[in-house]
Amino acid sequence: MRKALCLLNVVLFFAAAGNSVGASESDLSKENAELKQRVDKLEGEMEELKKAVPGATTDQTKKLVWSTLDFQLYGYLKLDAAYDDSRINNGNYADWVQRENQNEDDSQFNLTARQTRLGVNITGPDNGRVKTSGRVETDFYGGDTENKPQIMMRHAYLKLDWAKERFSILAGQTSDVISPLFPSTVNYTVCWWSGNIGYRRPQFRVTKELALGSDIDLKLEGALARNIGRADAIAVPNGTESGEDDGFPVVQARASVTMPDKTVVGLSGHVGEEEYDTTVFGNHEDFDTWSLNLDLTKPVHEKVTIKAECFIGENLGAYLGGIGQGVTTAAGINRYEEIGSKGGWIAASLGPWEDIRYNVGIAMDDVKEGNVQGGSRTYNSNVFGNFFYALNKHVEWAVEFSHWRTEYRGSGDADALRVQTALIYKF
Repeated sequence: MRKALCLLNVVLFFAAAGNSVGASESDLSKENAELKQRVDKLEGEMEELKKAVPGATTDQTKKLVWSTLDFQLYGYLKLDAAYDDSRINNGNYADWVQRENQNEDDSQFNLTARQTRLGVNITGPDNGRVKTSGRVETDFYGGDTENKPQIMMRHAYLKLDWAKERFSILAGQTSDVISPLFPSTVNYTVCWWSGNIGYRRPQFRVTKELALGSDIDLKLEGALARNIGRADAIAVPNGTESGEDDGFPVVQARASVTMPDKTVVGLSGHVGEEEYDTTVFGNHEDFDTWSLNLDLTKPVHEKVTIKAECFIGENLGAYLGGIGQGVTTAAGINRYEEIGSKGGWIAASLGPWEDIRYNVGIAMDDVKEGNVQGGSRTYNSNVFGNFFYALNKHVEWAVEFSHWRTEYRGSGDADALRVQTALIYKF
């Protein structure tokens, strides 16, 4: 520190000397006094800085180091307000309409900041062949009361990327390999439970890209993922979680082709099992979970892009399909049966035009009625339209109108109109 200050004095002195050639002795004395005041001020500011930084010392051999890697903070602050003219499950966001033979035209209003998101991108090191990166992302939909929500882990993974070989390995929690697209909605659930399947779970993933031509690429992805099961009424009292108890991960895979016009077509699927230990079966019972999915991204104009997905499968509750239903566990004629469902969504993104962009879409999930009990959900659809208006570079105002239709086996079919608005501060 002292050496640095001495060097600063020397530099300032010679600068002053050069500027004061021909000046009088009194002028030089005045300039020297001013320079001393500046140095004293700098020393004072340095001392304040050292006090403000925890762990700082006067020993210059000790350095305060945050990390040898590069960290980039990102996310947004978001306040959502929503009005529904019938009771929606969950309320802060919409997934389906509750039975109207129990709550007919029961309107509700919700206000929440839970979707506020915080993430960190980590890059490095890069040895010229293998590039290392990582990501951690959270929001506040982890439970608890509305004004004291808990943090929920969304993403937490590391990635090794061999760019020259076009090969990568990912380890940690992130989005499923299957059905990787999302419509742009103000509603938090992006059409989950109404046609858009796939969620986030711990996994080990490998990706390989191949050139099929000068402008055509093939991407192959495969993952071993944690099967998220349940401990419910048909399990023995020890509450063994059925995904863990199967003893083997879920296998996911996807192959996609990127065309010269940036059109992407993908085919994906998964297969796995849940195991329920129960006295009902004498020992245990296995339930399959599987899906087959198509996805499409199609730019049709400079300012218009269409995205779509469709699926078919069974026991998709953990993948946000089957309108949240995986296995029929209630007593009845269809007890202990995988619930089959099919569905999909299509949406168009329009713009931006100056400071505004639009999105419209439709989604639906159709459950096989013969697999569920009376009173269970058999059909769920969502038609939506929204706009995002940029108030400035970082702040957006969004408004979304959506119509929801949920049908049940037996009585209780329900409709709801939802109006949602949000202020979003991105960083």
